[in-house]
Amino acid sequence: MVRPALVVFDLVGTTVRADDAVPRAFLAALAAEGVALDAAALVEVRGATKRLALGRLLPPGPDHAVAVERAYAAFTRALREANRPDTVAPVQGAAAVVTGLRRAGVRVALNTGFDRALADHLLGVLGWTALADAVVCGDEVAAGRPAPDLVRAAMARTGITDAAVVANVGDTTLDLGAGAAAGVGWNIGVWSGAHDRARLLTAPHTHLCASVAEVPAILGVG
Repeated sequence: MVRPALVVFDLVGTTVRADDAVPRAFLAALAAEGVALDAAALVEVRGATKRLALGRLLPPGPDHAVAVERAYAAFTRALREANRPDTVAPVQGAAAVVTGLRRAGVRVALNTGFDRALADHLLGVLGWTALADAVVCGDEVAAGRPAPDLVRAAMARTGITDAAVVANVGDTTLDLGAGAAAGVGWNIGVWSGAHDRARLLTAPHTHLCASVAEVPAILGVG
């Protein structure tokens, strides 16, 4: 049986508990620009690089680029305020899964649509700064999900050249789109976060499960 050499996990919604902090930060940032949305309207952009998501949600106009940067700054401030040690928690078993995979000789990368500063803040709050072999952020690649760039950057940083021995794990259709575009051997959706099982079924995948706690069994590791 082929074993994975690398597992790439998304952060919020996949390994980090997805409460409503991200939607609330989006809504607050958009409201400051005069755009009124409800949480349901954000479903399509979950998993996307956050600047790109805001760019899609803000109306076009001559000052669009400036408005996007202003909204992104507001989004970042809101998330920093929300991501505190008393409010942020991992998905149950997530850290043990990552540790167990690495102990078994499988490399692990985390990837996120957050930029590096926000991702480092979140990882610091969680105490996860040394949890994985690599962390790839949305501002470090040319294109966000569903482009394969985040997955391919994780491969490059961990020395893996064959996508067939890579597993991609995420909680959104864009996560799964990125895995499919990268040609990974395992493309696993978890319905612990932004998208439910019915929505994940519409995206390319090899497996779906309730939580990252089930991933080692799917991969035959551990």
